[in-house]
Amino acid sequence: MPSISKVAYTPKNSSFSSILLSSEQNLRPASTAPLKPTLILTPFHESHIQAAIYCAKKQGIQISVRSGGHDYEGLSYTSPSKHPFVIVDLRNLSSISIDTESSTAWIQGGATLGELYHKIAEKSKTLAFAAGVCPTVGVGGHFSGGGYGMMSRKFGLAVDHIIDAKIIDVNGRILDRQSMGEDLFWAIRGGGGGTFGIIIAWKVKLLPVPEIVTVFNLTKTLDQNATQLLLKWQYIADKIDPNLLIRPRITNVNSSQNGKITLQATFNSLFLGGVNELLSVMNRSFPELSLVKEDCTEMSWIESILFFAGFATSESVDVLLSRTPLGRVYFKGKSDFVKQPISENGLEGIWKRMLEEADGLIEMEFSPYGGRLSEISEYSTPFPHRAGNIYMLHYAVAWNNVSESEEKLTWIRRLYSYMASYVSSSPREAYVNYRDLDLGVNNDGNHPSYKVASIWGTKYFKNNFERLVHIKTEVDPSDFFRNEQSIPPFSS
Repeated sequence: MPSISKVAYTPKNSSFSSILLSSEQNLRPASTAPLKPTLILTPFHESHIQAAIYCAKKQGIQISVRSGGHDYEGLSYTSPSKHPFVIVDLRNLSSISIDTESSTAWIQGGATLGELYHKIAEKSKTLAFAAGVCPTVGVGGHFSGGGYGMMSRKFGLAVDHIIDAKIIDVNGRILDRQSMGEDLFWAIRGGGGGTFGIIIAWKVKLLPVPEIVTVFNLTKTLDQNATQLLLKWQYIADKIDPNLLIRPRITNVNSSQNGKITLQATFNSLFLGGVNELLSVMNRSFPELSLVKEDCTEMSWIESILFFAGFATSESVDVLLSRTPLGRVYFKGKSDFVKQPISENGLEGIWKRMLEEADGLIEMEFSPYGGRLSEISEYSTPFPHRAGNIYMLHYAVAWNNVSESEEKLTWIRRLYSYMASYVSSSPREAYVNYRDLDLGVNNDGNHPSYKVASIWGTKYFKNNFERLVHIKTEVDPSDFFRNEQSIPPFSS
């Protein structure tokens, strides 16, 4: 990763391209975007952002904000439209301050989840934070959209524990919770990034965890009864002990039959407690999985962060401080919410379509609900997907050659179409942190109309979309902060 030592980079700078691509996770958006930014700003101080807002407004240029670069459609570092834009890259605003006495932390918007987890673990063995598993994800985007993670059944989402924030608004003012007001504070906790201003810091409540947690990854292929296990999982996933989260992931793998491809279910799990207690819970609630002590590993919470990120637990926790992407591929993701168990015939139909895509990296992930996640009102934050859901579905396909893009996109859209009868409807809900431009976009960087934006807005936010539009109208009536899927003001 290039050293970031200055504030502004133009295409004439030799390091412009390397900085532009340094935190790019998904190669697909850049391969289709017609325009590169006219400037990359890497501010060291809030005043640099205030100046950028002033100049961009004066020049009629849009601003894209990047903290980690994980936006599924690349909106933090590309512009699918032809409208000139600048990137405000927050990586230098990444300080984290932990107060163990009050169990709180202030986190600047450019910090990553890995940096946050590392800092917490430096200060305490029994404090943690409930957010995602990928350490290079930036807190700015992750918190703005909700923030699901392996402790969500116990504690809820990241946004459920945000207690203050600092935002730079369209007029360049730095506002905290008190000065921004409760409406705007509500909107930024799940209303999606890039709509209401540039959030430069978050204050969160840290959460108590035991010194020992237990993890397991248990794999079963179709030949090893994976279908029946997933059928049973659907009936207990949201009802099991909230200290336990079992997250099945379906992938394609080579089978024992030469040259054949099969599917494998990995039951990826975290239990906030020791192995003996976990086995007791599993024997009561999910004996069909046949979990035994040898399948499980006891460890500290911070070691579990390494485990779920795919690192060896013998690895130094300092690996969490790296901002280098864990991998770069062409990628497309989509999401759904499931309120009734999918039948065996439905699952078999999914497997058939997944096996059609034998040569790609494909995945379906089943993220369970229940516990605290389902107890919080759908109106408490803009993230509305609460009670009534058994689990959230995440679909993904990845590939290595741009020439494969059309084929892979066609496949995942076909799978998504097949799933329509098995998932939520009216609206068919989606998770804004798994941004999907297939759901609709405004055209050519113009201001989106309420009618057009409501197409994706009601999928991401359900009835909360209306309140978000009202707040947008109050705080940014000219729609300066916008992107291809932003919340519009009523006047646009």
